[in-house]
Amino acid sequence: MEIPKTLPEWAPRVPQHKIRQLYLDDAQGIYDDELIAGVGYGLLARCESFLAANEAARGRAICPVCSARVPHTSDRSEVMRCAQCGWELTWGEYFATFQHRQLSGAEPVLELFGDFVQRFPKAKRPQERVFLIDRLIHGFHWYHKFGCTRPVAVNLIEGRLSEVIVFLDNLTYGEGSTPGTREAQAEWVKNSQNARQWALPTPSDET
Repeated sequence: MEIPKTLPEWAPRVPQHKIRQLYLDDAQGIYDDELIAGVGYGLLARCESFLAANEAARGRAICPVCSARVPHTSDRSEVMRCAQCGWELTWGEYFATFQHRQLSGAEPVLELFGDFVQRFPKAKRPQERVFLIDRLIHGFHWYHKFGCTRPVAVNLIEGRLSEVIVFLDNLTYGEGSTPGTREAQAEWVKNSQNARQWALPTPSDET
């Protein structure tokens, strides 16, 4: 009998409605610890998956059975074997589990996500946690010729790129908003102009 293959699993993107509610509360100065933790740790799990997928793409897959690192080449027919527990899978089968799932990016994004993974669990005050969430979801991929390109929110929040841009544009802010979030939103609008040009329909496209 064939032994079932153990495939890696990746954390899903966070639902928009949870983040929307967090900002609605924050605008009124309301801090729901359970909601903040739910959103924050959902984003953290997604960041960890993103980091793991990128490490795998660079030749060090993570064993889904024992979490050991399994080195491999770029040959998709290569059978990867975990020296610690004996798990095995071809690199092609492993790669297919995260291909086209918004789990790839370059160094600036890896640094941003890694920083969030390190800092969020250590943050105790709700205001600090909201600030870290806000800073994370308003980040960008970056390319030296063009500066800010794709918003990293598409890697973290459910929806197509165009939907995520509109979603972030319409988050609620108010007198009670965590200090720094309204400024980050203004900066987000400025830095997202490149993405808007090719992700959002122009008025002529809609007619």
